[in-house]
Amino acid sequence: MAKPAGSAGLVLVESAALLHPGEAIFEAMLDGWRRQHAARRLSPTITSQRQRTVRRFAEFTGAWPWQWRAEHLDAWVAKGRWAHSTVRSYQGSIAVFLDYLCDPRYGWAQVCQREVGEIPVQICDTTNRAVHVADYEGRPERRPLTRTELQALFDVADQAVADAARSARKGWLPAFRDATLIKVIYAWGLRRTEAAMLDVSDFTHNPAAKELGRFGTLDVRFGKAMRGSPPRRRAVASVMPCVGRSCRRAVRRRDPPPPRRRFARARHVAHRARHPHLVATDRRALQRLAPRRGASHRALGALPAPQLHLPPHRRRRRSAVRPAPGGTLCG
Repeated sequence: MAKPAGSAGLVLVESAALLHPGEAIFEAMLDGWRRQHAARRLSPTITSQRQRTVRRFAEFTGAWPWQWRAEHLDAWVAKGRWAHSTVRSYQGSIAVFLDYLCDPRYGWAQVCQREVGEIPVQICDTTNRAVHVADYEGRPERRPLTRTELQALFDVADQAVADAARSARKGWLPAFRDATLIKVIYAWGLRRTEAAMLDVSDFTHNPAAKELGRFGTLDVRFGKAMRGSPPRRRAVASVMPCVGRSCRRAVRRRDPPPPRRRFARARHVAHRARHPHLVATDRRALQRLAPRRGASHRALGALPAPQLHLPPHRRRRRSAVRPAPGGTLCG
């Protein structure tokens, strides 16, 4: 009978004597847990985040997992000044790790009993874990930007493009990319990964708003995945016509100017022609760039000081299929 992916027998050699049994068994546990996550098709990001949490808890307690007790968890949470959702995430990581260790299919209890004379126990239950009652657990001061604040933010981003174009140095193309990216994130309520993975073909027509052309609907293909499933998809109706105009300009300026085209490899240009991205930047770097660019534009005076911490309102509901009436944004 085949053993599960994270079994102790697959990461520890039973006949070998362990020089430092505590450290060796703990690292083998984390390695087996990583294999179990891979078998469940969980993303490497979730795996690394959970393992970091377990390592932080082990460093705080100064004990190995088979020595952990409920009072250790209570002291760790009481000492940290974390948000409610962060506490639930940390406690959930510890609980999932101990569930894995206590599962008899993986054999860690037998290994611990043989090597150190103790076995791990589950220390997280309903009596010492934060509960999830409200749908929204964010801080009360976090709210969506008003139309006036959005206009100020977009104006600062557009002014950065104009300043870069008038200067004698390079930089107008990255500034134009940043301005387009900020508008797209706020107009369609996207996460940074969703915005970074956009292609031109993701924009489609909306029969209820023909005046928007091909930018009437956005098909988000890389939505947040849940429980090891592939990325979820959704369609978002366009409600800001001005952002559609900015996307048209970004599409027209997608290819590099002639001086840059001479230094571009033909294979890279051919690949981009088959899979045209909305912004011509490395996507992994773009995911890290998006929050920093938004914060820098807010810090330049687009918003008052008390509202500089406001993030993109990413999960806004889009019930209307036609553009919202009223003043136009973007300029």
